Formats: sequence, structure tokens, C-alpha cells
Amino acid sequence: MTGSIEQGTSQTHGDTHILHFLVRLPRPMEAVWPALATPEGLAAWFTPADVLEARLGGAVTLRDLGSGRITAWDVDRVAEYTVEGAEGGGRIRFHLERDGERGCALRFTHEFQGGRESGQRWRERFGRLIRLLETRP
Repeated sequence: MTGSIEQGTSQTHGDTHILHFLVRLPRPMEAVWPALATPEGLAAWFTPADVLEARLGGAVTLRDLGSGRITAWDVDRVAEYTVEGAEGGGRIRFHLERDGERGCALRFTHEFQGGRESGQRWRERFGRLIRLLETRP
């Protein structure tokens, strides 16, 4: 299985922007989870996590976006970070689902204020994530 970015949508409500993506990944959920929920994993494709207390309510600092809290946490399935910072931050949700025998689907949402983020930036990030997962044994 190869990874793909299946779809992306963007909505704007006043100053609030909401991006949604469905990304098909070439590894099972358990193998993808560390890329979404550990400092080393996030740094490899997205941004360094200077702080990440891996639990609901734990502190999180995503270097390029800001600091805040973990607002949803279901091990191997859901990691949601709500951060505030100069770069916009907002609510970033990664939700993994099984997809076939060897893969998984990532349902992604980023809700934020302002215009610093874009669908194109997330497509580039997800491209890096797919390449990273495809090169792992």
C-alpha cells in the first residue's frame, strides 16, 4: 500500500478557518501513532514538540505553532493539541482509523484564527509523513 492524500477541504466562518484532510497511510495505526504523538515523531515530519505530556490535559508546545494543552487523547487513535501562539495555533486533531489489513486512514482537522496556515502547507507536511512511513521497515 502506498500513502495518499485523498481529499482536503477548507471552510471559513468569520475569522475561524477549518481545514480537513483524509490521508491514507501505508502502515497500521500502531505504527503511525508515534509519528503523531511523540516529540521525535512530530519533529520528523511536522514540527518539534518542545513539550509533550502524553495524556489528556497534558502540556504541549509545538515550536512552529505555540503552547497549550492536549484536549483529546485516545492512545493509538486520537491526539488533539490546542495551542496558542504567534503563528496562529488553534486546534489540531489527528484521528486514526483502520484502513484495510496493513494501512490506516488519518482524519485530520486544523481549526485556527488568522491566515498563517494553509491547505498547501499541510499537504506538504502530509507528503513528508507518507514518505517517512513508506521508508520504514
